[in-house]
Amino acid sequence: MHARASGTGTAEASSVWNSTFKFVTDYQQSLKLQRDFDQQMSGQQEDIQQKGRLPPGQILTPGWPVLHAGSVQHILKEAFSLRVHGEVENELNLSYDQLLLLKRTEQTCDIHCVTTWSKFDVKWEGVRFKDLMELAKPTEKAHYAVFECAQGFTTSLPLEPLYDGDVMVAFRAQGMDLADEHGGPVRMLVPRRYFYKSAKWLKGINLVEQDEPGFWEIRGYSNTADPWKQERYAGLSYVDIVKNRLKAYGRKK
Repeated sequence: MHARASGTGTAEASSVWNSTFKFVTDYQQSLKLQRDFDQQMSGQQEDIQQKGRLPPGQILTPGWPVLHAGSVQHILKEAFSLRVHGEVENELNLSYDQLLLLKRTEQTCDIHCVTTWSKFDVKWEGVRFKDLMELAKPTEKAHYAVFECAQGFTTSLPLEPLYDGDVMVAFRAQGMDLADEHGGPVRMLVPRRYFYKSAKWLKGINLVEQDEPGFWEIRGYSNTADPWKQERYAGLSYVDIVKNRLKAYGRKK
């Protein structure tokens, strides 16, 4: 899932709010693939879960489902720019080529979507968040990172878990440049959180003193999003969600 905080205006917010989830892959074909895979995995799913690799409530999938609000973004690498700003000593504005010149890391990890699918052994390449922060140098006031994405989408996390060695600004997956439908050319990767925290179509990282919950979080999804604790929802009432949305829109004005 893709994360977004407040829109830039009433019309845009209304448009995104009314957007239908879009499956990029054909739904019927996805169901068939999943049924075939489930048959192959018969008797193995419980074993995998018992071994502690599959979080509770998750189902292993052979594909890579794509869900999002809004539309798939097509951002040219030549036009890409990543801004690291806010509570930092050194503000960064990196082109795609400049990002690729930084210290690069390759890793293989599992990903877990809040909609209950998980995919094992995804190969990634990118710049580790903590390596990027060595260049930006967060100030003492920096406690949270707000990931800013195309169409005004955002999500956020405290800095502490982002310094885990597997958190990165990713530009390659499965040996190829990151595809548009998977958040390319650049997205966040936070493997130890549900996938909506791995923001697609990344444009900026804003370090802030106070948290600014994003699009999914102000609509009732968990702000901590730990798959091992099944932190899917925040238990907010409809009134709380409306208040959160109004507060988020106010931050943009």
